[in-house]
Amino acid sequence: MSDLSDQAVHFGPYRVYPRQRLVLEAGQPLRLGRRALDILLILLEQAGNVVSKQALIARVWPHSVVEDGNLRVHMAALRKALGDGQAGQRYIVTVAQRGYSFVAPLSIEPMTFPADGTPQAQGHNLPLRRTRVIGRQALIDRLVQQLPQQRFITLTGAGGIGKTTVALRVAELLIGHYRDGIHLLDLAPLSAPALILPNLAALLGLTHVEHEPLDTFARRLQERQWLLVIDNCEHLLDDIALISESLLRHAPRLHILATSREALRAEGESVQRLDPLACPPATGNRAQAMGYPALQLLIERAMSHQDRFELSEAELPLAIDICQRLDGIPLAIELVAAQIERFGLPRLLVQMEDNFRLLTRGRRSALPRHQTLRATLDWSFDLLTACEQVCLRRLAVFRGGFSLASAAAVIAGEQIAPAEVLGSITQLVAKSLLNVEPGDDEMVYRLLDITRTYALEKLNLANELHATRERHAVRCLTLMEQAQDDWELIATQPWLDRYAPLREDVRAALDWGLAEGGEHLLAIRLTVSAMPLWQELSLVREHAVYVDKALALMAEASAPCTQLTMQLQLALGSLSYHALGGAPRTIAAFASARQLAEERQDLAGQLRAVSGHMAVNLCAGHYRHAQALSVQFDHLDPRTEPLLELSTQRLHVLAQHYTGNQALARHTAEQVIQRMAHSGSLNRFAYRLGVQYDQSVASLTVLARILWLQGFPERAWAVASQALELALQINHGTSICYTLALAGVVIARYNGDDEAAQRLQTLLLEQSHKHSVQLFQTWAGHYAGIPGHQDLQGLGLIDDILITFGARVVDEQAFERARTGAAGWCAAEVIRVHAEGMADTRTAEALLLESLGLANQQGALAWELRCATSLAQRWQQQGRLQPARDLLGSVYGRFTEGFATRDLLRVRRLLDELQDKRPA
Repeated sequence: MSDLSDQAVHFGPYRVYPRQRLVLEAGQPLRLGRRALDILLILLEQAGNVVSKQALIARVWPHSVVEDGNLRVHMAALRKALGDGQAGQRYIVTVAQRGYSFVAPLSIEPMTFPADGTPQAQGHNLPLRRTRVIGRQALIDRLVQQLPQQRFITLTGAGGIGKTTVALRVAELLIGHYRDGIHLLDLAPLSAPALILPNLAALLGLTHVEHEPLDTFARRLQERQWLLVIDNCEHLLDDIALISESLLRHAPRLHILATSREALRAEGESVQRLDPLACPPATGNRAQAMGYPALQLLIERAMSHQDRFELSEAELPLAIDICQRLDGIPLAIELVAAQIERFGLPRLLVQMEDNFRLLTRGRRSALPRHQTLRATLDWSFDLLTACEQVCLRRLAVFRGGFSLASAAAVIAGEQIAPAEVLGSITQLVAKSLLNVEPGDDEMVYRLLDITRTYALEKLNLANELHATRERHAVRCLTLMEQAQDDWELIATQPWLDRYAPLREDVRAALDWGLAEGGEHLLAIRLTVSAMPLWQELSLVREHAVYVDKALALMAEASAPCTQLTMQLQLALGSLSYHALGGAPRTIAAFASARQLAEERQDLAGQLRAVSGHMAVNLCAGHYRHAQALSVQFDHLDPRTEPLLELSTQRLHVLAQHYTGNQALARHTAEQVIQRMAHSGSLNRFAYRLGVQYDQSVASLTVLARILWLQGFPERAWAVASQALELALQINHGTSICYTLALAGVVIARYNGDDEAAQRLQTLLLEQSHKHSVQLFQTWAGHYAGIPGHQDLQGLGLIDDILITFGARVVDEQAFERARTGAAGWCAAEVIRVHAEGMADTRTAEALLLESLGLANQQGALAWELRCATSLAQRWQQQGRLQPARDLLGSVYGRFTEGFATRDLLRVRRLLDELQDKRPA
């Protein structure tokens, strides 16, 4: 059994393929967490033998230090997923003081990997199923068949009845059946209708356009074939009904599966009510009773808490009585099953009779099911120790999942010492009041929505809500400060995996802290530190709302904090730049930030403000102003901090390139790239300077532009492609847009590669919409010739680029900018384009010669070639063939590559014409 790499292992309804790390249940993939699967494979290797806890931990977590509790949680998840204990079947047993052993009969089969058993593409965001679904299989099978035809089904029923469990299992069985995937939208953490569409848009990889009509949003999804699972709709019924109707009307291949305590009453909705689990009658034999799902659930959950639990014949009537008293409500059964180990069935029933006095089976005193569950929660809460009660109610402030460290930070305080938290958390899990989800290296705890609502009531009644929310906000701040540091150090996807799940808690902390009665200073600090989170989640507009609120509160403060105000102004400058371009608000924000930084003698703050202002000037086409700002970096002496010095050196490259000194710009750019290669990822985001782009992407982008101007079109395209590949690899939205707008699309157009240019323009449009960056949406619109993109201010750079494309006429203002040198990098080309349209031959030639000299002076061989081509064509018309050949040949001869690009092909044809027409 020690080597299963080329074998398949069969036990019960399962077939395991170790090499492929695949488990099939009745031919369908069983989704297990990575660590749970590791544990299973190790136990299968040693089937029949005891594997110690230490041996399992050493193999499953070879490079991490983890607690025994971590192993226990993963083991419990594995057992639940396999249905260990259901219908008397045992797979894994605990051997006291020794470890675990796989004990079920198994067979080893030759590797015959089934064609239909390969893992499906992960086109979904469904969570791993932690428990087996009991008593719902017929309903699940029916829903799987009905959903493709009915399109819109809502599962209704009382709280705790199992709606979410059924919906997720149905969706899981449909993985691979929808071309564009399955998306779960959980509404439980959302407190307001306005949050629904932004969260749905982020889930689907779309931008949420503020004030966009619902039908317009829905039409953007009309080509998708997908399943939307909307969970916990009851507090947003009207809004979800309206959104669902619009989505289904405009997206004909969309199917919706919703869960709610009551129907949405929406057009086209088919309602499926979930009944409680069937309970066995008091009369009947054991075999008949064991066929009822309520009893099956009670036994399985009891076994998950007590490994050696067995239901004796004498205790069978007691178990049946408990199921009946609990009305077959799954959550109530789970809560009670968690107490069986503590009390035993006889004492447990006495407890229930004493504490559930209202829950008699008499017709007059029978209660509605939601009251049955409420009474069960009350009973479970009363059984907790005082410390456990405090822990449960304080955990209610979490909107999503949380770690043990986060729980301790929020719970510890008055009445509770940090050392007491772990024991209480463990007990809450054991009593099924708190769920735990095993992550790869850290446990994630979560309250069910119904339990959280209950605990929040208790927190309010205890007058602890404000203090607990404050500790919660402090914890969010700690995590966001860590996220801000990590943002510069680790790749995007691992960063998102770690921090994106915190967004609902951060949102809740900000909404509370920035409101009247909240802790304003704490919330303002959180606003500043959460900036990377909103940017990476494409929620830039939402961050702008928080920044505006924070600035307003800071302005009203009796003693405003200069440091925080400066950081908020810097954030506002970056947000405004990407939303409004070089508008007065953008410039004012960076100017204010710089003034505050100077008052504080904050070098890093001054550099951030100056670099942000410089970015605005470059975008506006004010290249000399940008160069003047770059000179100020040297006066600030960033050499005292090596990372700051490298960032400022890159900004010097920008100034040199855009003002027209291509030789110096290239020399400096290559130095920067070489230094960055040695510094690794430590300087990824410009050390928080100004507008945030990945430094390597930005450096490669400007180098590609320089290389093209210097006459290396093939190398330029290779470097631009490298920049884009890197931006896509780190999946940083604004960096992708930046390199596409300034290098990718531009160089493809210059080289005459229309197919590549079109593809990259489309990508720029998609990415700018996806990441809600209005600046680059406008840029993409201009490139694509889409009307209505004239609304942003300070876009002189776009105008200059469009002139070099031949897509815009040179007016007098543009011509004057070029003659005075203000057009910098493109001055020679602007003059040439203006001269091309002139009828006066003498003046036109004079301008073309001027342009030729300027291009040569700037080291822009590409512009020299275009100028020489224009002059040669005019001289050809005048019969001056030899001067035309000499001029054009001399410039053409300085090229060493790119002979298949549009400009060089045109020159080659012209040289051939001039050669053919030479005098005899």
